[in-house]
Amino acid sequence: MLTTDRMDDTLIDVPRGLTNVVAAETALGDVRGHEGFYHYRQYSAVQLAAERSFEESWYLLLFGELPTRHQLDSFRLQVAGARSIPDEVASMLPAIARVTGGTDALAGLRIALGAVAAADGIRPLYDTAVDARTDTAIRVAAVTPVLLAALHRLAAGERPLPPRPDLGHVAHYLYLLSGDVPDARTEHAVSAYMTAAIDHGFNASTFTARVIASTGADLGSAVVGALGSLSGPLHGGAPSRALDTLDAIGTPERIDEWVTDAVLSGARIMGFGHPVYRTEDPRSRMLRSIAQGFGGDRVAFATAVEARVLALLEQLKPGRELHTNVEFYAAVVMELCGIPRSMFTPTFAAARVVGWTAHILEQAADGKIIRPSSRYVGVPAPEPLPPAV
Repeated sequence: MLTTDRMDDTLIDVPRGLTNVVAAETALGDVRGHEGFYHYRQYSAVQLAAERSFEESWYLLLFGELPTRHQLDSFRLQVAGARSIPDEVASMLPAIARVTGGTDALAGLRIALGAVAAADGIRPLYDTAVDARTDTAIRVAAVTPVLLAALHRLAAGERPLPPRPDLGHVAHYLYLLSGDVPDARTEHAVSAYMTAAIDHGFNASTFTARVIASTGADLGSAVVGALGSLSGPLHGGAPSRALDTLDAIGTPERIDEWVTDAVLSGARIMGFGHPVYRTEDPRSRMLRSIAQGFGGDRVAFATAVEARVLALLEQLKPGRELHTNVEFYAAVVMELCGIPRSMFTPTFAAARVVGWTAHILEQAADGKIIRPSSRYVGVPAPEPLPPAV
């Protein structure tokens, strides 16, 4: 559906939801949905996820090039030094975990991250020099997984663990969640997923972060706003629901019956379909390969479900293309790596905060407030004001 707006005496057709409307320019990356491809700056995001560390992609988005060995070592030291939770905030975390019911780490993160921004004295972007903005971006992205892990452990009745400066970003997050340093295969699997989740075009949360940044607000507020957007079921998704689908089907013998009932009833099959990709989601392809590297009954069952969904959909709804999205195999991989289901979406947020902060810096450099117009469709004005009653 199109609405018509007028700007500078020019009529503009505006699609609902601003679909395909170019709202800004970015040098950070792009999603080419019809090709099944997306990239961070000049490199394939999937190739970066498979072959490079999380920190290398983080550095690339911030500084525009992959780091040298020396630059990477220095960057990792800076990230490790930015992980500490202020004492004032640490003392609040048990209460935050109680208030959020212990089951919604993202709700707790919104509170805790706002408190960190206040405790750190993070100033508005409008009043902050470029170098200081970058340091703040690193600080916010570095402390985010620490806060998430602390809230998770408190909700489980366990004490948060102190930071480990000797661990890389992903290994450190996994250690804070479980208390165990991950093996190389587990670290690589989660790193690949988190790297692939850093950025994905002008999605709702990224756009929200940029709108807030355009006002000159502080970087912490922009990230908290993005987190609020991510909480919406139409955007953030829930990888755990893909596992719920596998659990509901139960056994290989029930796949056809369950899928047929779902397709014919019009029910959504969680983990399938994407609003941008018209071909296979490249993230799903990569994560399927990682899951198959682990092997086991769960992986075999997931691949069997995927194959039968695609086959039955073609049979029952010819011409309707549907593929697994990132959530399907992300859920399988995170389960294999020991991440609790309640932390699947928070783990996504721990990765996406790197993309948000890079977009915030880019938007702040533009200096122009995002202020679109609306098209009034109410009762025609002006009407005479009725007598007072």
